[in-house]
Amino acid sequence: MTSRVMLISPAMSAALREARFDDGCPLDPAGLRLAEAAAGSLSAADQVLVSPTVRCRETAAALGLDALAAIEPPELAGLDVGRWRGATLAEVSADEPEAVGRWLTDPSSAPHGGESVAGLCERVAKWLDTVADPSPGAAGSGTGSAAGSGPGSVRIIAVVEPEIVRAGVVLALGAPESAFWRVDVPPLAVTEFSGRAGRWNVRVGRALGE
Repeated sequence: MTSRVMLISPAMSAALREARFDDGCPLDPAGLRLAEAAAGSLSAADQVLVSPTVRCRETAAALGLDALAAIEPPELAGLDVGRWRGATLAEVSADEPEAVGRWLTDPSSAPHGGESVAGLCERVAKWLDTVADPSPGAAGSGTGSAAGSGPGSVRIIAVVEPEIVRAGVVLALGAPESAFWRVDVPPLAVTEFSGRAGRWNVRVGRALGE
């Protein structure tokens, strides 16, 4: 069975613009307009999923996916940065330079008291394995339109936090987890995966609507 997974990063928000760890802020007006302009550019899917964050929910709604995007698998939650939530990277670097240095170079490190990059990659890997499982509810509970896939395949659209995309790319390419921060994920970009558990091809980073 072949699975096709389209990961869409959220549109621009103040937190993204300021390099600030997400604190639940909404999309900014420019980001919202770009997402709304891309509505209707996505073909049908068997499932539509969304990371459980304000900016991902709002991006999904602006893209016209809000009627389907009530499925929020915990595996697609953003990276938990603990006490750094809401601070900018510059602020944290000034206050805790050694901790930030460890965090950016050691995937198993979680000096903020939250989740490590290695832990995030592990849960995204498990989620991708379930995506390849054709059983009902394997990638989330419930389904969207079944018009998106052909025989023997499943197609999923997921509006997710940028770090979920980074982890997926690292896993698909078989790269070390230390490469996580070398993957740039622009706002409202599409990264597509196709294949099956343990073997994925990836098409990286086209702007939505292109």
